[in-house]
Amino acid sequence: MEIKFIVDNNVGKLAKWLRMMGYDALLFKEEDDGKMVKVALAQNRVILTKDTQIMRRRLVTSGRLKAILIEDDEPKAQLRQIADALDLDYQFRPFSICLGCNQGLVERDKDEVRDLVPPHVFETQNLYMECPSCHRIYWRGTHWQAMSRDLEMFTAQK
Repeated sequence: MEIKFIVDNNVGKLAKWLRMMGYDALLFKEEDDGKMVKVALAQNRVILTKDTQIMRRRLVTSGRLKAILIEDDEPKAQLRQIADALDLDYQFRPFSICLGCNQGLVERDKDEVRDLVPPHVFETQNLYMECPSCHRIYWRGTHWQAMSRDLEMFTAQK
């Protein structure tokens, strides 16, 4: 069964890293911890948080709901903690989920994105993905290359 996460706002950058790896990581931006717990329970999500109060809830202490208390402030260290604790694959399904809204990306033909990307990008890139929700277009440019190197570095350190 695929692991899904609900990421507390207090460790929000962690959601982007998990999405980069291809994991479903819902960012919870509200203040109501009870609502986050309900969503996690209803959708079978692992809670990732720095909030010690959540860790004391009966659903968590009984083991009915999985939650991990994030120990570090630095997002890369947080990711290492989660990957080690849950034996996550840094190369699970890289770049298959929208970094902004957590939706699965859809491949697009080059002609479909002609007017949606800068001219230089259109001339130099051939592979495109689109988020069906926010319609953000992704391609394998320098930003993608830098993120790929980060994931490879994590994999090599494992």
